[in-house]
Amino acid sequence: MGNVDAYHFALSMAALVICITIHEFAHAYAAYRAGDDTPRLQGRISLNPLDHLDPMGTIMMIVTSLTGFGIGWGKPVMVNPANFRHPRWDNLRVSLWGPLSNLLTSAVTGALLRFLHPGVLSTNVGMFLMMITLTGIGLAVFNLIPLGPLDGAHIVSALLPREAARSFDYFMARHGTIVFLALVLLGGSVLDKIIGPVAFFFWHAFTGF
Repeated sequence: MGNVDAYHFALSMAALVICITIHEFAHAYAAYRAGDDTPRLQGRISLNPLDHLDPMGTIMMIVTSLTGFGIGWGKPVMVNPANFRHPRWDNLRVSLWGPLSNLLTSAVTGALLRFLHPGVLSTNVGMFLMMITLTGIGLAVFNLIPLGPLDGAHIVSALLPREAARSFDYFMARHGTIVFLALVLLGGSVLDKIIGPVAFFFWHAFTGF
């Protein structure tokens, strides 16, 4: 039993590291394409996980994977919106590309699951593809929650009228992180209610299961 738990834990951690690396790379590359050289200068346009792992986010990955609900975050990609060609909309695009990259990854692995021979689904390969699909979806939906420091807060800010965006940004700067940490500390049951229905929609759309 211990070996099975350790194996599932290792799969969960590997899937989280892969998905977080893709997520942060997508932010960095999108910012670079929008005209900001900061991510390139900081070595963030990379698919090396060591370039993107955040100490606290990694600890959270380990702790939550042990409890059966794996979640975590990477080192935030530093950008300078003043370098963007279209600051307001480029900020929206850069924020969107993180969750979108995870959904695209899950769409690919989900398609593989859909067309694999049923016997393969119970193998190590099938299990790992399932883990990546679920993790990518979960990470995308989690990051779309409109709370700082998540991507959803930047997306909402970019879509609001300028005056409302300033008020929203001020509130998030003061209270967003506290609300976010409270949400994480409340545990899987609360996150399941927020993420679960949307995640199931994407899981069924990608895999057909």
